Amino acid sequence: MLAPARKVLTPLIIACALFMENLDSSIIATALPTIANSLHTDPLRLNLAITSYMFSLAVFIPLSGWTADRLGARTVFRAAIVVFTLGSISCGLSTSLLSLVLSRILQGLGGAMMVPVGRLVLLRTIAKKDLVNAMAWVTAPALIGPVLGPPLGGLIVTYMSWRWIFFVNIPIGIVGLVLATLYIENVRGRSREKLDKFGFVLMGLTMAGLVFGFETIGRKLLPWPAVIGLMIGGCLCFGLYLWHVRRIPHPIVDFSVLKYPTYRASITGGSLFRISIGALPFLLPLMLQYGFGMTPLASGTLTFASAAGAMAMKMTATRIIRRFGFRPILIGGALINVVFLMGCSLFVPGMPRYVIFFILLTGGFFRSLQFTALNSIAYAEIPDQLMSRANTFYNMIQQLTLSLGVACGALLLNLTLSWHGESTLHADDFWPAYIGIGVMSLFSALSFLQLSPEAGQEMSGHKINLVETAPDKPIH
Repeated sequence: MLAPARKVLTPLIIACALFMENLDSSIIATALPTIANSLHTDPLRLNLAITSYMFSLAVFIPLSGWTADRLGARTVFRAAIVVFTLGSISCGLSTSLLSLVLSRILQGLGGAMMVPVGRLVLLRTIAKKDLVNAMAWVTAPALIGPVLGPPLGGLIVTYMSWRWIFFVNIPIGIVGLVLATLYIENVRGRSREKLDKFGFVLMGLTMAGLVFGFETIGRKLLPWPAVIGLMIGGCLCFGLYLWHVRRIPHPIVDFSVLKYPTYRASITGGSLFRISIGALPFLLPLMLQYGFGMTPLASGTLTFASAAGAMAMKMTATRIIRRFGFRPILIGGALINVVFLMGCSLFVPGMPRYVIFFILLTGGFFRSLQFTALNSIAYAEIPDQLMSRANTFYNMIQQLTLSLGVACGALLLNLTLSWHGESTLHADDFWPAYIGIGVMSLFSALSFLQLSPEAGQEMSGHKINLVETAPDKPIH
Protein backbone atom coordinates (compact mmCIF):
# COMPACT_ATOMS: atom_id res chain seq x y z
CA MET A 1 0.00 0.00 0.00
CA LEU A 2 2.82 2.41 0.78
CA ALA A 3 4.91 1.71 -2.36
CA PRO A 4 3.30 4.39 -4.62
CA ALA A 5 3.44 6.91 -1.78
CA ARG A 6 7.12 6.14 -1.16
CA LYS A 7 7.94 6.84 -4.79
CA VAL A 8 6.52 10.37 -4.48
CA LEU A 9 7.20 11.21 -0.84
CA THR A 10 10.74 9.89 -0.47
CA PRO A 11 12.26 12.61 -2.72
CA LEU A 12 10.12 15.26 -0.99
CA ILE A 13 11.22 14.18 2.50
CA ILE A 14 14.88 14.26 1.47
CA ALA A 15 14.34 17.59 -0.31
CA CYS A 16 12.91 19.10 2.88
CA ALA A 17 15.93 17.88 4.86
CA LEU A 18 18.26 19.42 2.27
CA PHE A 19 16.27 22.65 2.29
CA MET A 20 16.45 22.83 6.09
CA GLU A 21 20.23 22.41 6.04
CA ASN A 22 20.85 24.87 3.19
CA LEU A 23 18.48 27.48 4.61
CA ASP A 24 20.07 27.22 8.05
CA SER A 25 23.57 27.59 6.60
CA SER A 26 22.72 30.76 4.68
CA ILE A 27 20.23 32.43 7.01
CA ILE A 28 22.68 32.87 9.89
CA ALA A 29 24.99 35.16 7.89
CA THR A 30 22.35 37.92 7.80
CA ALA A 31 21.76 37.68 11.54
CA LEU A 32 25.42 37.73 12.67
CA PRO A 33 25.47 41.42 13.79
CA THR A 34 22.26 40.97 15.81
CA ILE A 35 23.45 37.72 17.41
CA ALA A 36 26.84 39.28 18.21
CA ASN A 37 25.16 42.18 19.96
CA SER A 38 22.94 39.82 21.96
CA LEU A 39 25.86 37.62 23.03
CA HIS A 40 28.12 40.64 23.70
CA THR A 41 30.82 39.54 21.29
CA ASP A 42 32.50 40.82 18.14
CA PRO A 43 30.73 40.00 14.81
CA LEU A 44 34.04 38.85 13.31
CA ARG A 45 34.56 36.38 16.13
CA LEU A 46 31.00 35.19 15.67
CA ASN A 47 31.97 34.00 12.18
CA LEU A 48 33.22 30.96 14.09
CA ALA A 49 29.56 29.93 14.28
CA ILE A 50 29.60 29.55 10.48
CA THR A 51 33.03 28.00 10.09
CA SER A 52 32.54 25.55 12.98
CA TYR A 53 29.46 24.18 11.21
CA MET A 54 31.38 23.82 7.93
CA PHE A 55 34.25 22.18 9.83
CA SER A 56 31.94 19.60 11.43
CA LEU A 57 30.19 18.93 8.13
CA ALA A 58 33.48 18.35 6.31
CA VAL A 59 34.90 16.03 8.97
CA PHE A 60 31.90 13.70 9.29
CA ILE A 61 30.66 13.40 5.68
CA PRO A 62 33.19 10.60 4.91
CA LEU A 63 31.57 8.53 7.68
CA SER A 64 28.04 8.74 6.22
CA GLY A 65 28.24 5.88 3.70
CA TRP A 66 29.78 3.32 6.06
CA THR A 67 27.31 4.21 8.83
CA ALA A 68 24.29 3.84 6.53
CA ASP A 69 25.53 0.48 5.24
CA ARG A 70 26.02 -0.84 8.76
CA LEU A 71 22.98 0.56 10.60
CA GLY A 72 20.49 1.07 7.78
CA ALA A 73 19.74 4.25 5.86
CA ARG A 74 16.44 5.03 7.60
CA THR A 75 17.97 4.56 11.05
CA VAL A 76 20.85 6.93 10.28
CA PHE A 77 18.63 9.44 8.45
CA ARG A 78 16.21 9.68 11.39
CA ALA A 79 19.07 9.95 13.88
CA ALA A 80 20.60 12.72 11.76
CA ILE A 81 17.32 14.67 11.77
CA VAL A 82 17.14 14.33 15.55
CA VAL A 83 20.76 15.47 16.01
CA PHE A 84 20.31 18.41 13.63
CA THR A 85 17.09 19.48 15.36
CA LEU A 86 18.62 19.18 18.84
CA GLY A 87 21.58 21.20 17.60
CA SER A 88 19.17 23.86 16.33
CA ILE A 89 17.42 24.03 19.71
CA SER A 90 20.78 24.31 21.44
CA CYS A 91 21.79 27.14 19.07
CA GLY A 92 18.58 29.00 19.85
CA LEU A 93 19.20 28.67 23.59
CA SER A 94 22.88 29.70 23.43
CA THR A 95 24.00 32.44 25.80
CA SER A 96 27.67 32.69 24.80
CA LEU A 97 29.92 32.35 21.76
CA LEU A 98 31.33 29.05 23.06
CA SER A 99 27.89 27.47 23.52
CA LEU A 100 26.81 28.63 20.06
CA VAL A 101 29.95 27.21 18.41
CA LEU A 102 29.53 23.85 20.17
CA SER A 103 25.87 23.76 19.14
CA ARG A 104 26.81 24.46 15.54
CA ILE A 105 29.29 21.57 15.63
CA LEU A 106 26.43 19.32 16.78
CA GLN A 107 24.30 20.64 13.92
CA GLY A 108 27.11 19.90 11.49
CA LEU A 109 27.27 16.29 12.66
CA GLY A 110 23.56 15.91 11.90
CA GLY A 111 23.88 17.64 8.53
CA ALA A 112 26.86 15.48 7.54
CA MET A 113 24.68 12.38 7.88
CA MET A 114 21.29 13.79 6.88
CA VAL A 115 21.82 14.84 3.26
CA PRO A 116 24.30 12.18 2.03
CA VAL A 117 22.29 9.36 3.58
CA GLY A 118 19.07 10.85 2.23
CA ARG A 119 20.51 10.81 -1.27
CA LEU A 120 21.67 7.23 -0.74
CA VAL A 121 18.08 6.28 0.09
CA LEU A 122 17.00 7.68 -3.27
CA LEU A 123 19.69 5.80 -5.14
CA ARG A 124 18.71 2.48 -3.58
CA THR A 125 14.92 2.78 -3.59
CA ILE A 126 14.12 4.72 -6.78
CA ALA A 127 14.44 2.98 -10.16
CA LYS A 128 17.00 4.57 -12.48
CA LYS A 129 14.30 5.50 -14.98
CA ASP A 130 12.59 7.58 -12.26
CA LEU A 131 15.76 9.04 -10.75
CA VAL A 132 15.87 12.21 -12.89
CA ASN A 133 12.45 13.29 -11.65
CA ALA A 134 13.42 12.48 -8.05
CA MET A 135 16.70 14.41 -8.35
CA ALA A 136 14.81 17.43 -9.72
CA TRP A 137 12.91 17.65 -6.41
CA VAL A 138 16.06 17.14 -4.36
CA THR A 139 18.14 19.62 -6.36
CA ALA A 140 15.80 22.62 -6.08
CA PRO A 141 16.27 23.19 -2.30
CA ALA A 142 20.04 23.36 -2.77
CA LEU A 143 19.52 26.43 -4.94
CA ILE A 144 16.57 27.93 -3.05
CA GLY A 145 18.07 27.80 0.46
CA PRO A 146 21.06 30.11 -0.13
CA VAL A 147 18.83 32.59 -2.00
CA LEU A 148 15.92 32.58 0.43
CA GLY A 149 18.10 32.56 3.56
CA PRO A 150 19.35 36.18 3.61
CA PRO A 151 15.96 37.93 3.15
CA LEU A 152 14.25 35.53 5.56
CA GLY A 153 17.01 36.08 8.10
CA GLY A 154 16.55 39.83 7.72
CA LEU A 155 12.82 39.54 8.35
CA ILE A 156 13.28 37.36 11.44
CA VAL A 157 15.88 39.56 13.12
CA THR A 158 13.87 42.68 12.26
CA TYR A 159 10.49 41.58 13.57
CA MET A 160 11.31 38.63 15.91
CA SER A 161 14.13 37.32 18.09
CA TRP A 162 17.22 35.97 16.28
CA ARG A 163 16.68 32.72 18.16
CA TRP A 164 13.79 31.89 15.83
CA ILE A 165 16.33 31.43 13.05
CA PHE A 166 17.11 28.12 14.72
CA PHE A 167 13.74 27.34 16.28
CA VAL A 168 12.03 27.22 12.87
CA ASN A 169 13.84 23.93 12.33
CA ILE A 170 11.92 22.24 15.15
CA PRO A 171 8.57 21.66 13.35
CA ILE A 172 10.38 20.77 10.12
CA GLY A 173 12.48 18.23 12.01
CA ILE A 174 9.46 16.67 13.73
CA VAL A 175 7.51 16.32 10.48
CA GLY A 176 10.58 14.91 8.72
CA LEU A 177 11.10 12.36 11.49
CA VAL A 178 7.50 11.13 11.28
CA LEU A 179 7.49 10.94 7.47
CA ALA A 180 10.86 9.20 7.37
CA THR A 181 9.52 6.56 9.78
CA LEU A 182 6.47 5.94 7.59
CA TYR A 183 7.83 6.16 4.07
CA ILE A 184 11.59 5.58 3.98
CA GLU A 185 12.91 2.03 3.76
CA ASN A 186 15.73 0.93 6.04
CA VAL A 187 18.02 -0.18 3.20
CA ARG A 188 21.47 -1.50 4.06
CA GLY A 189 24.63 -2.28 2.14
CA ARG A 190 25.43 -5.90 1.39
CA SER A 191 28.99 -5.81 2.67
CA ARG A 192 30.02 -5.57 6.31
CA GLU A 193 33.49 -4.06 6.07
CA LYS A 194 35.37 -2.79 9.09
CA LEU A 195 35.59 0.95 9.51
CA ASP A 196 38.76 2.40 8.01
CA LYS A 197 39.57 4.43 11.14
CA PHE A 198 42.94 5.75 10.04
CA GLY A 199 41.53 6.67 6.65
CA PHE A 200 38.62 8.44 8.33
CA VAL A 201 41.02 10.54 10.41
CA LEU A 202 43.17 11.43 7.39
CA MET A 203 40.22 12.28 5.16
CA GLY A 204 38.54 14.24 7.95
CA LEU A 205 41.70 16.31 8.43
CA THR A 206 41.97 16.76 4.66
CA MET A 207 38.44 18.06 4.33
CA ALA A 208 38.67 20.17 7.49
CA GLY A 209 41.90 21.84 6.35
CA LEU A 210 40.72 22.56 2.82
CA VAL A 211 37.13 23.59 3.62
CA PHE A 212 38.12 25.71 6.62
CA GLY A 213 40.91 27.28 4.58
CA PHE A 214 38.62 28.16 1.68
CA GLU A 215 35.94 29.47 4.05
CA THR A 216 38.37 31.78 5.82
CA ILE A 217 39.54 33.21 2.48
CA GLY A 218 35.98 34.31 1.78
CA ARG A 219 35.35 35.69 5.27
CA LYS A 220 38.80 37.07 6.18
CA LEU A 221 38.84 35.35 9.58
CA LEU A 222 42.52 34.48 9.63
CA PRO A 223 45.73 36.04 8.30
CA TRP A 224 47.04 34.70 4.99
CA PRO A 225 49.87 32.60 6.52
CA ALA A 226 47.35 30.73 8.69
CA VAL A 227 45.02 30.15 5.72
CA ILE A 228 47.87 28.86 3.58
CA GLY A 229 49.00 26.64 6.46
CA LEU A 230 45.52 25.13 6.74
CA MET A 231 45.37 24.30 3.05
CA ILE A 232 48.91 22.91 2.97
CA GLY A 233 48.04 20.75 5.98
CA GLY A 234 44.91 19.52 4.19
CA CYS A 235 46.93 18.66 1.08
CA LEU A 236 49.56 16.80 3.14
CA CYS A 237 46.85 14.72 4.84
CA PHE A 238 45.38 13.96 1.42
CA GLY A 239 48.80 12.79 0.24
CA LEU A 240 49.03 10.48 3.25
CA TYR A 241 45.55 9.17 2.48
CA LEU A 242 46.57 8.34 -1.10
CA TRP A 243 49.46 6.32 0.36
CA HIS A 244 47.16 4.68 2.90
CA VAL A 245 44.44 3.78 0.40
CA ARG A 246 46.81 1.47 -1.52
CA ARG A 247 47.41 -0.65 1.57
CA ILE A 248 43.84 -1.60 2.51
CA PRO A 249 41.03 -3.37 0.58
CA HIS A 250 38.12 -1.22 1.75
CA PRO A 251 39.04 2.47 2.19
CA ILE A 252 36.47 4.85 3.64
CA VAL A 253 36.68 6.99 0.48
CA ASP A 254 37.15 4.87 -2.63
CA PHE A 255 38.57 6.62 -5.71
CA SER A 256 38.04 3.56 -7.92
CA VAL A 257 34.54 4.81 -8.72
CA LEU A 258 36.18 7.43 -10.96
CA LYS A 259 36.75 4.70 -13.58
CA TYR A 260 33.09 5.06 -14.65
CA PRO A 261 32.92 7.74 -17.40
CA THR A 262 29.61 9.32 -16.38
CA TYR A 263 30.67 9.55 -12.74
CA ARG A 264 34.07 10.97 -13.65
CA ALA A 265 32.53 13.62 -15.94
CA SER A 266 30.07 14.60 -13.21
CA ILE A 267 32.92 15.01 -10.73
CA THR A 268 35.40 16.87 -12.96
CA GLY A 269 33.09 19.05 -15.05
CA GLY A 270 30.56 19.28 -12.26
CA SER A 271 33.15 20.57 -9.81
CA LEU A 272 34.11 23.47 -12.09
CA PHE A 273 30.44 24.27 -12.61
CA ARG A 274 29.66 24.14 -8.88
CA ILE A 275 32.57 26.42 -8.06
CA SER A 276 31.27 29.02 -10.52
CA ILE A 277 27.71 28.77 -9.19
CA GLY A 278 28.88 28.65 -5.56
CA ALA A 279 30.27 32.16 -5.91
CA LEU A 280 26.89 33.65 -6.89
CA PRO A 281 25.20 33.73 -3.45
CA PHE A 282 28.32 35.55 -2.21
CA LEU A 283 28.69 38.04 -5.09
CA LEU A 284 25.10 39.02 -5.85
CA PRO A 285 24.04 40.38 -2.43
CA LEU A 286 27.32 42.28 -2.10
CA MET A 287 26.90 43.88 -5.51
CA LEU A 288 23.25 44.81 -5.05
CA GLN A 289 23.70 46.18 -1.52
CA TYR A 290 27.21 47.67 -1.50
CA GLY A 291 27.55 48.42 -5.20
CA PHE A 292 24.00 49.54 -6.03
CA GLY A 293 22.95 50.77 -2.58
CA MET A 294 19.87 48.53 -2.30
CA THR A 295 18.33 47.56 1.02
CA PRO A 296 18.71 43.92 2.14
CA LEU A 297 15.01 43.37 1.48
CA ALA A 298 15.19 44.80 -2.06
CA SER A 299 18.32 42.77 -2.75
CA GLY A 300 16.68 39.60 -1.40
CA THR A 301 13.61 40.16 -3.57
CA LEU A 302 15.78 40.26 -6.70
CA THR A 303 18.02 37.32 -5.81
CA PHE A 304 14.93 35.25 -5.04
CA ALA A 305 14.38 35.19 -8.82
CA SER A 306 17.02 32.45 -9.03
CA ALA A 307 14.99 30.33 -6.63
CA ALA A 308 11.82 30.90 -8.64
CA GLY A 309 13.63 29.76 -11.79
CA ALA A 310 14.85 26.64 -9.98
CA MET A 311 11.32 25.75 -8.88
CA ALA A 312 10.01 26.23 -12.43
CA MET A 313 12.66 23.83 -13.70
CA LYS A 314 11.61 20.89 -11.56
CA MET A 315 8.32 20.64 -13.44
CA THR A 316 10.04 20.33 -16.82
CA ALA A 317 13.48 18.78 -16.17
CA THR A 318 12.43 15.17 -16.82
CA ARG A 319 10.84 16.01 -20.17
CA ILE A 320 13.78 18.16 -21.29
CA ILE A 321 16.36 15.50 -20.43
CA ARG A 322 14.24 12.78 -22.05
CA ARG A 323 13.97 14.88 -25.20
CA PHE A 324 17.65 15.77 -25.63
CA GLY A 325 19.63 13.29 -23.52
CA PHE A 326 22.32 14.00 -20.92
CA ARG A 327 25.28 14.89 -23.14
CA PRO A 328 23.64 17.77 -25.07
CA ILE A 329 22.01 19.06 -21.87
CA LEU A 330 25.30 19.12 -19.96
CA ILE A 331 27.30 20.71 -22.77
CA GLY A 332 24.59 23.18 -23.69
CA GLY A 333 23.80 23.91 -20.05
CA ALA A 334 27.42 24.79 -19.29
CA LEU A 335 27.53 27.17 -22.27
CA ILE A 336 24.16 28.75 -21.53
CA ASN A 337 25.21 29.34 -17.94
CA VAL A 338 28.34 31.10 -19.20
CA VAL A 339 26.03 33.62 -20.88
CA PHE A 340 23.98 34.24 -17.74
CA LEU A 341 26.97 34.34 -15.37
CA MET A 342 28.84 36.80 -17.56
CA GLY A 343 25.56 38.63 -18.12
CA CYS A 344 25.64 39.63 -14.45
CA SER A 345 28.77 41.65 -15.27
CA LEU A 346 26.54 43.98 -17.30
CA PHE A 347 24.41 44.95 -14.29
CA VAL A 348 24.79 48.64 -13.49
CA PRO A 349 23.14 50.99 -10.97
CA GLY A 350 19.91 52.32 -12.37
CA MET A 351 19.23 49.28 -14.57
CA PRO A 352 15.50 48.44 -14.46
CA ARG A 353 14.92 45.88 -11.75
CA TYR A 354 12.62 43.80 -13.93
CA VAL A 355 15.55 43.25 -16.34
CA ILE A 356 17.78 42.03 -13.50
CA PHE A 357 14.93 39.88 -12.19
CA PHE A 358 14.34 38.27 -15.61
CA ILE A 359 18.04 37.48 -16.13
CA LEU A 360 18.34 35.91 -12.67
CA LEU A 361 15.06 34.02 -13.14
CA THR A 362 16.13 32.49 -16.45
CA GLY A 363 19.63 31.80 -15.17
CA GLY A 364 18.16 30.02 -12.13
CA PHE A 365 16.15 27.75 -14.41
CA PHE A 366 19.16 26.62 -16.45
CA ARG A 367 21.41 26.27 -13.40
CA SER A 368 18.88 24.01 -11.73
CA LEU A 369 18.49 21.93 -14.90
CA GLN A 370 22.27 21.52 -15.04
CA PHE A 371 22.44 20.42 -11.40
CA THR A 372 19.63 17.91 -11.93
CA ALA A 373 21.44 16.41 -14.90
CA LEU A 374 24.77 16.30 -13.04
CA ASN A 375 23.33 14.72 -9.89
CA SER A 376 21.48 12.09 -11.91
CA ILE A 377 24.03 10.97 -14.50
CA ALA A 378 26.71 10.59 -11.83
CA TYR A 379 25.12 7.30 -10.76
CA ALA A 380 24.07 5.98 -14.18
CA GLU A 381 26.87 3.38 -14.36
CA ILE A 382 27.57 2.79 -10.66
CA PRO A 383 26.75 -0.80 -9.56
CA ASP A 384 24.70 -1.22 -6.42
CA GLN A 385 27.60 -2.55 -4.33
CA LEU A 386 29.57 0.67 -4.96
CA MET A 387 26.66 3.09 -4.61
CA SER A 388 27.44 4.01 -1.00
CA ARG A 389 31.12 4.73 -1.76
CA ALA A 390 30.25 6.77 -4.85
CA ASN A 391 27.69 8.77 -2.90
CA THR A 392 30.13 9.54 -0.07
CA PHE A 393 32.81 10.78 -2.47
CA TYR A 394 30.26 12.81 -4.44
CA ASN A 395 28.99 14.61 -1.32
CA MET A 396 32.54 15.36 -0.20
CA ILE A 397 33.35 16.98 -3.54
CA GLN A 398 30.12 19.00 -3.41
CA GLN A 399 30.99 20.36 0.01
CA LEU A 400 34.53 21.20 -1.04
CA THR A 401 33.48 22.99 -4.24
CA LEU A 402 30.82 24.97 -2.37
CA SER A 403 33.48 26.43 -0.10
CA LEU A 404 35.86 26.91 -3.02
CA GLY A 405 33.18 28.88 -4.90
CA VAL A 406 32.90 31.46 -2.12
CA ALA A 407 36.68 31.61 -1.87
CA CYS A 408 37.06 32.21 -5.62
CA GLY A 409 34.43 34.96 -5.57
CA ALA A 410 36.16 36.68 -2.64
CA LEU A 411 39.60 36.26 -4.19
CA LEU A 412 38.51 37.79 -7.51
CA LEU A 413 36.95 40.74 -5.68
CA ASN A 414 40.09 41.32 -3.62
CA LEU A 415 42.27 41.18 -6.72
CA THR A 416 40.04 43.77 -8.41
CA LEU A 417 40.20 46.05 -5.36
CA SER A 418 43.99 45.75 -5.32
CA TRP A 419 44.16 46.55 -9.03
CA HIS A 420 42.00 49.64 -8.51
CA GLY A 421 43.96 50.60 -5.41
CA GLU A 422 40.78 50.74 -3.32
CA SER A 423 39.64 49.29 0.00
CA THR A 424 35.86 49.69 -0.34
CA LEU A 425 33.56 48.05 -2.87
CA HIS A 426 32.00 49.96 -5.75
CA ALA A 427 29.65 48.93 -8.53
CA ASP A 428 32.42 48.59 -11.11
CA ASP A 429 34.48 46.22 -8.93
CA PHE A 430 32.25 43.19 -9.57
CA TRP A 431 32.31 42.59 -13.31
CA PRO A 432 35.76 40.86 -13.38
CA ALA A 433 34.51 38.33 -10.81
CA TYR A 434 31.50 37.42 -12.97
CA ILE A 435 33.74 37.03 -16.02
CA GLY A 436 36.05 34.79 -14.01
CA ILE A 437 33.35 32.43 -12.76
CA GLY A 438 31.83 32.38 -16.24
CA VAL A 439 35.13 31.07 -17.62
CA MET A 440 35.01 28.22 -15.07
CA SER A 441 31.59 27.20 -16.37
CA LEU A 442 32.97 27.31 -19.91
CA PHE A 443 35.81 24.91 -19.06
CA SER A 444 33.35 22.51 -17.40
CA ALA A 445 31.88 21.79 -20.84
CA LEU A 446 35.16 20.12 -21.89
CA SER A 447 34.53 17.20 -19.52
CA PHE A 448 31.06 16.65 -20.94
CA LEU A 449 32.33 16.54 -24.54
CA GLN A 450 33.97 13.21 -23.70
CA LEU A 451 30.65 11.57 -22.83
CA SER A 452 29.08 9.10 -25.22
CA PRO A 453 25.78 10.16 -26.87
CA GLU A 454 24.23 7.11 -25.16
CA ALA A 455 25.48 8.13 -21.69
CA GLY A 456 22.78 7.64 -19.07
CA GLN A 457 20.26 6.50 -21.66
CA GLU A 458 18.51 4.10 -19.27
CA MET A 459 18.09 6.91 -16.77
CA SER A 460 17.08 9.70 -19.16
CA GLY A 461 14.76 7.66 -21.37
CA HIS A 462 16.27 9.43 -24.41
CA LYS A 463 16.39 7.20 -27.48
CA ILE A 464 19.24 7.61 -29.96
CA ASN A 465 18.21 7.78 -33.63
CA LEU A 466 19.03 4.29 -34.89
CA VAL A 467 19.04 5.37 -38.51
CA GLU A 468 21.87 7.83 -37.83
CA THR A 469 23.91 5.58 -35.57
CA ALA A 470 23.58 2.37 -37.59
CA PRO A 471 22.32 3.11 -41.12
CA ASP A 472 23.23 -0.30 -42.56
CA LYS A 473 21.27 -2.28 -39.99
CA PRO A 474 17.56 -2.97 -40.29
CA ILE A 475 15.28 -1.41 -37.70
CA HIS A 476 12.99 -3.89 -35.95
